Order: sequence, then structure tokens, then C-alpha cells
Amino acid sequence: MTGVTSEVESRASFSLLRYAQCWEDADVLLAALDIQPGDSCFAIASAGDNALAMLSRGPQRVVAVDLNPAQLACIELRIAAYRELEHNELLRLMGSRPGNDRLALYRRCRSLLSRNTRSFWDARAGAVAGGIGSAGKFENYFRLFRTRVLPAVHGRDTVERLFEPRPRSEREAFYEQVWSNWRWRRMFRIFFSRFVMGWAGRDPSFFKYVEGCVSDRILVRARHALIELDPSQNPYLQWIFFGSHPTALPYALRAENFDAIRSNLDRLECRVQSLEDFLHSDDARSVNSYNLSDVFEYMSEENYTGILERITAYAAPGTRIAYWNLLVPRTRPETLAKRLRPRPEAARLHQADKAFFYSNFIVEEVVAE
Repeated sequence: MTGVTSEVESRASFSLLRYAQCWEDADVLLAALDIQPGDSCFAIASAGDNALAMLSRGPQRVVAVDLNPAQLACIELRIAAYRELEHNELLRLMGSRPGNDRLALYRRCRSLLSRNTRSFWDARAGAVAGGIGSAGKFENYFRLFRTRVLPAVHGRDTVERLFEPRPRSEREAFYEQVWSNWRWRRMFRIFFSRFVMGWAGRDPSFFKYVEGCVSDRILVRARHALIELDPSQNPYLQWIFFGSHPTALPYALRAENFDAIRSNLDRLECRVQSLEDFLHSDDARSVNSYNLSDVFEYMSEENYTGILERITAYAAPGTRIAYWNLLVPRTRPETLAKRLRPRPEAARLHQADKAFFYSNFIVEEVVAE
């Protein structure tokens, strides 16, 4: 490590588990990056789901980095679970499916964990028993919404009706005539406000570069998810509303991807490291697929431009970069127009993104000057 300082590292605490799941849609990520066997990939680690999803495409390696050791503890336990458990057991350990044997499942994985990761999860037996996918601050924010806030807006029967499979026209009618009442709109503007999200969900410093009304912008995206997309096929919506995955799973948890991920686990390398540090290492020179999550959300224009400049300085033509905008617009600056080309499929993938709250999905490709 070269000791390069990350902007967000100086403003936010990294002593707690923020995300026990990856709240970014791996289906659109994999379509964007088009990972081929033998590729060298980079991923912001988060809880590890999307780094694991990338393994299913058979790359030579995936390097996953995060500033927060707690996030790496999530990945390490997932890796152990893929090695030790069967698919249905993994789903129970995660909390995707009901189960009262999660502590026993964890004990089967425990011997495969490093000492620090064992200590981390040993101290969180309650979180393990409730499903490790519920253990983060962000998931607790949604638990508060699901158990305390939503019941004041809609009853359980109405919530379950929201997730019934139906054509788009019927989804729109249900949303406009039943779901989007004044209580829903008022609650949304309060619970998904900058203040409440900063207090209960994300670090307040993550909103430094956000302008405008946060809740109104997310409400527009929620409407899109409930009408244009099918809630019965949306694992992110299902976790928010039910705390599990009743009928839909994220990519890394689907049965058809389990064996491919398991067989490539040795190709995943996890590091407590900043993106900036990684980009100043020799390892970055061989990467041709970048999953940058939404890291630019927390950076100044100068710093995010500097990162893209660093990548394009040595990346081979054809290298793809994918990242999300939540509330802060970030795309290739004009100074890099000769080196970075927007991919045409990005807009279509954004419209299909089941992790609906993002305002944009950016896919860019390095080209020869």
C-alpha cells in the first residue's frame, strides 16, 4: 500500500458494518462489464455479493477492496459459506429464506475464517441468528421502515398485493389507485429525507455533494420500480418490504450461479484498501473491468476526475468502467472525451436496474487516442 489518502476516509467512520448486502443490481453490472474468461477485474467490496457475482464469469481474478474491515468480514463469511454449505443452507444463513439453524450453519463455516473475522461474527450471535444479510446499518434502516413506518401507511394484505405478478397496466392502476395515497407520499418525504437517511441509514457525510430534495428524487425512482419493473421479480424491493427474498434472489444467491461462484472462489482477493491506493499499485495495470459501485457519490469533482484520469492513464483500450449515481451526477468529464467513451447500453440497463433508487448507471469504455 502506498498510503494514498481517500477523501471519504477523512470524513466518515469505518468502524461499523454499513452494508450487510450489496444494494446494487449485479444483473446490470455483469451486462455492462461483459467479463470474459481470463479477465482481471476490480470491485468495490461492500458486502461482497457483486464481487462474488463477477466470479461466475470465470475471470482470472477479482480484487475486491474496501476501507472498512467489517465489510471484508462479510465477504470472508460468504466465501466460507459457499465452500462449506449447500445452496439452500446459504440462503438460510443469509436470511433470504426462513431458518432456525443459522448459528449451527455459522459454526460449520467458522473454522474457515481468520481470527479477526471469527471474533467479529462471534460477537454478533444475534445478527447471525437473524440472518447475516440483516446485520448492517443500512439493513437496519429498512427494518425500521418495514416494522415501524410502513404499517402506519398500508396493512399487510395491501403490501402482499403489491407483490402479486400482474401486467404493467395493472401495476400502474394499483399504484395510483391503492398504493400512492397521501400517507405514502408524506411518509416517504420524511423517512427518505436527507436528515433521516443520514441518521439511520447512511453516514451524513455521504450527502456532502448532494443538492435538491433527496426524498422527492427517490420517490420518482420508487414509482418506476413499482410500475415499470415487476416487484414479484425484484429481490431488493422484497428485502425492503419483507426482510427476506420470498420469490426473487439477487444474482449471487441464485441456484444457477452457485456452483460457478464456488468453483472460482480462489480467484477472489480481498483487501482493506482504498480505491486510490489500489490505483497507485502495479496490480491496477492489468485490470480491464472496474466495478466502482457509487464511490464518486462521496467525492469532489476534482477527486473523481483524478481517479478516472488515473485509470485511463494506463488502461488498455476496451477496459470497461461501471458505476452508479445515487444523488450526485458524476460522468466522464470532457477532459477525458478522447479516452473514455460512454457505452450505449447504459441507459437501457439503468431502466432495468432492480436496485431502483439510483438516479443513473454509468458505463464507460477506454478507447485508444
